[in-house]
Amino acid sequence: MEATASRKLNCQICGRSFLPQNGAIGENVRPSLAEFIKSQRPDWDPQQFICFADLGAFRRDYVKHTLECEIGELTALDHEVIESLREHEVLSENIEKQFERKLTFGEHLSDKIAEFGGSWKFIITFGSVIVVWVVLNALLLLNRSFDPYPFILLNLYKVNLKAELEIRHLHEKIDHLLRRQYNRLFEIQQIQIELLEEISQRKRGAPREQPRPPGNSLA
Repeated sequence: MEATASRKLNCQICGRSFLPQNGAIGENVRPSLAEFIKSQRPDWDPQQFICFADLGAFRRDYVKHTLECEIGELTALDHEVIESLREHEVLSENIEKQFERKLTFGEHLSDKIAEFGGSWKFIITFGSVIVVWVVLNALLLLNRSFDPYPFILLNLYKVNLKAELEIRHLHEKIDHLLRRQYNRLFEIQQIQIELLEEISQRKRGAPREQPRPPGNSLA
């Protein structure tokens, strides 16, 4: 039993020999970190041993790579949101599928209004109202029109509707960023916890310093 515990294993990264408690088997490494190691070392074998020193180096590189990608993704996301504002696309995922909870009457009503506001039925209806409004005030009512050309009331409504859509897309962008950043920060925090656990394990496994026997001190 002791011979098995003291048998040294070769690290597949640096090639040096270590005791089993000074490293880990590749299949016990976090999957996202294992994928990063695989991208850096194509010969990575999850069945082989890796020492804590190399594993810690890969963790640091992975965190650095994650943060750098986060900055790049934010920049790319800005362009994506701009395009969505032009095409009226929805960036955020369906919240109801992620958070299943009982909605209040007001929340159900607001969801229905938002769903109707982005439908083709609303677009066709809104376009028809604009045409009827223009025809009534420009041709039929003549001098008795209540919103004469250049249709100030109609333009005011269109401006308010546009502002409401822009605020809606801004909220979707913020929610999207918060979800992505939360997931990344949570993963980085988990890696930090793993590092602390390894440091604690090393301290527990380190040989304790033996007290110097009396009478051997230098005179």
